[in-house]
Order: sequence, then C-alpha cells, then structure tokens
Amino acid sequence: MNEKGIEKDVIAKNIDSVISRIERAADRSDRNPEAVRLVAVSKSQSLGKIRQAYSLGLRDFGENRVHEALPKQKQLHDLSEIKWHMIGHIQSRKARDVPVNFSLVHSVDRMKIVRKLDEYAGEANQKLKVLLECNISGEEKKEGWNLGNPSSWPKIIPVFEEILAFQNLQVCGLMTMAPFAAEEALLRKVFRSLRELKEFLSERLPGSWAELSMGMTDDFEIAVEEGSTLVRIGRAIFGPREED
Repeated sequence: MNEKGIEKDVIAKNIDSVISRIERAADRSDRNPEAVRLVAVSKSQSLGKIRQAYSLGLRDFGENRVHEALPKQKQLHDLSEIKWHMIGHIQSRKARDVPVNFSLVHSVDRMKIVRKLDEYAGEANQKLKVLLECNISGEEKKEGWNLGNPSSWPKIIPVFEEILAFQNLQVCGLMTMAPFAAEEALLRKVFRSLRELKEFLSERLPGSWAELSMGMTDDFEIAVEEGSTLVRIGRAIFGPREED
C-alpha cells in the first residue's frame, strides 16, 4: 500500500472511531445518534486529506478563516455534495465572502458582524443560516455574547429579537467553545448551560433554536451527552494540522 493508501486507511479508522464514540455517547443519554452531525474541521489540512474524508462519506467541513477557506473551496469545487461551515471568528472586512461560500456560520458573535452578513447575504439574494456564539465559560478572551450567568439571559432577549428581524439571516441555534483542557465537571456545566439557554430562548422567541454546536476532539462525547447537534472534530479525524 502506498503512502496515500495508508493515510486514507488511517483517516477511515479515525472516522469510524469518532462515529462510534458519538453513537455510544448518544446512547448513554437516550438520544438518537443521527441527531448529531459530524463537522470535520479541515483548517490547515491538505486538499488530499479533505478529498479522502469526502470519499469516505463525510460531507460537512469546517474552516476557521475565510481567506484560507476560499482557495480550498475553489480547488475542491468538483466535490458537489460538500457543505462548508464557517466556525471561526469572522473579520468584518472578510464578511462579504461568507454568504456565497458557506452553508452555515457557527460563529456569529457580535451585532457588527450580524449587520455585515445580513447586508452581503441580501446582495447575494441568499438566506444565510447562522448560529449565535455564546461565551458560556466567562473566559475574557472568548468571543461571543457573555451569557454564562443565567441571570443575564432575560437581558439578551431584545438583542436576539433584533437579530431575528434581519431578513437575510436564518438563526438556527447556538454555538459555544468550552475551556481548553478543563475537567469534566466544568465541561459538562458549560455544555448543559448552553442547552438550557437554548430552551430558555425557544420558549420566548420565534423560530427554530434546534442546533447546538458544541464539542471538539477532546470533549465531544460530553457535548453529545449534553445535547450537541453539531460536533466540530479536526485532530481526531485528520491527525495534527498541516499546511498544503
């Protein structure tokens, strides 16, 4: 077997392992595993690895930076069923390229980017699906609305109402990032809090808040147990990051 064959075999085993772990986590919480979508984080991964993952059945791929994603998308245009997710912080000057190149944005973290995405989606005559990023852990450097304390939730209602009124955006749910290398109890608290925030919003605001984007390589099983519908997995599928 040549080097590419070995690499593909490794990725295949990794994907099988991740899917099995998702299924077991869902079973532990009496959830349907099919309710959890696997987003392969392809940031800094080679085009070859992305093609291999696609050939093995994956269709959802997440990128962190617009300027890095666009060349990949162009070179992988023949993968007709691929769905690109923007999962990283979006710079205002890069927002114009988002609506026409991504099927779901996980990282809508401030009103300025809401307005930009709505404007550019309108120019493209598109309805852009988005998730609202929430800082549940309270870490100072984390992006998103600071909603770790439930006492702050009523105050966000008018803000999210305003976002829902934008004609060219479709809010589908929430996203968060848990603290890096945290203990299970803290991870579980963060993920559970986002789920409870979703339930709080669902009772008070229109539309569907069904999607919860939470969980990465080191914590996705806990996230699934706590209600995640989108897990963002890079290293557990592709191994360490690399450059094209």
